[in-house]
Amino acid sequence: QVQLVESGGGLVQAGGSLRLSCAASGRTFSRSFMGWFRQAPGKEREFVAGISWSGIITSYAESVKGRFTISRDNAKNTVYLQMNSLKPEDTAVYYCARRGLLYSGTYYYREVEYDYWGQGTQVTVSS
Repeated sequence: QVQLVESGGGLVQAGGSLRLSCAASGRTFSRSFMGWFRQAPGKEREFVAGISWSGIITSYAESVKGRFTISRDNAKNTVYLQMNSLKPEDTAVYYCARRGLLYSGTYYYREVEYDYWGQGTQVTVSS
């Protein structure tokens, strides 16, 4: 069983920064590919960023490349999302998720490959 708890969301002005954290429980965290997704009001949930268990492989949605950075600390069972140069269109509920251990391809953006999800944290960017 894996539990994921996000924190760090809030209200920020455009151009500002936030760092989200996702604390995980469970022994498999250090072997798991982790992802961040987001869902804006009235829109489908979308992939934001992902990171391999070693941290060597990272993947980003085009809309956040160069502004967001995903990282992890396996000793602390935590994955982070540093968000800089935030825009109003980044407003959404942000979720972290664990990719199922059986998946090894490059389809990091596919929600169906993630088997555990956090409850989400709200990020609101004002213009």
